[in-house]
Amino acid sequence: MPENKSRPPQDQPWENGWAPDTSRAPGTRRLWLAGALAVATVIACVTAIVVNEQGSDGQSDAREGRTTSDDATSDGLISFATPSASAASSSAGGHKSGKNAASTSPPASASSSAGAGSAKPHTSAKASASPTKGPSSPTSSGDERSVQAVNYPDGYWHVSGGLVELDAPRGSESREDSTFTVVKGLSNSSCLTFKTHDGKYLRHRDFVLRAERNDGSTLFKQDATFCTGYSGVSGAVLLSSVNYPNYALRHKDRQLRLDPYGYTTTNRQDFFFRLVGGLS
Repeated sequence: MPENKSRPPQDQPWENGWAPDTSRAPGTRRLWLAGALAVATVIACVTAIVVNEQGSDGQSDAREGRTTSDDATSDGLISFATPSASAASSSAGGHKSGKNAASTSPPASASSSAGAGSAKPHTSAKASASPTKGPSSPTSSGDERSVQAVNYPDGYWHVSGGLVELDAPRGSESREDSTFTVVKGLSNSSCLTFKTHDGKYLRHRDFVLRAERNDGSTLFKQDATFCTGYSGVSGAVLLSSVNYPNYALRHKDRQLRLDPYGYTTTNRQDFFFRLVGGLS
């Protein structure tokens, strides 16, 4: 059995009879590993090149059997040309593409019935989604109407002493003073003017609603013209002044007057009225 000896110090190898092995060059094992890695890399590159060339050859072979329309669309463009006979036969066999199915128009009767069926629910959905607007002209010109307060159902416009107040109808004379003939607006035909039974007109003066004779002036015609607006209450309207668009008629302490109306207005119910059938 060989005797294990400790390695002598390398700084004095000649003193113990030991010398380094000089039969092989230093670093030989590392050189072999580096060479093997280089050879493997070259082989992998050559293999990849061969595979790519075979794939391109297969694609070129496949292109030889394509038609002219196929070549026109090979550059990334989508072709919308008429399908070939083979495509038409395959679709006739029961399998249609999404494009052909979309382009095929139904018979006239079917399309008209489908359109009629789809139009009706679409219209009703739109009507239900939009809020109900107040009528632009709630009554025809020349109709007799009485004006009822929304928040005081027993209160109607009533002419008393030349002023218009909110009052409950009583006898025939009271009912006559609470009934007005609605005509086209003296200043704007798309709006309204209220005429009393004795030929006077309701107009605002000093922001108070009164019954006065028409003096023919432009100011009188404007003061006697009121335009209907959206109130948000079923069957009720907002009556705004044609010459004071941001002002509307309201009742306050049973007195009819013209007051500002806007987003910050309180007691909004005082501004809403219903035009009902005449009381007389």
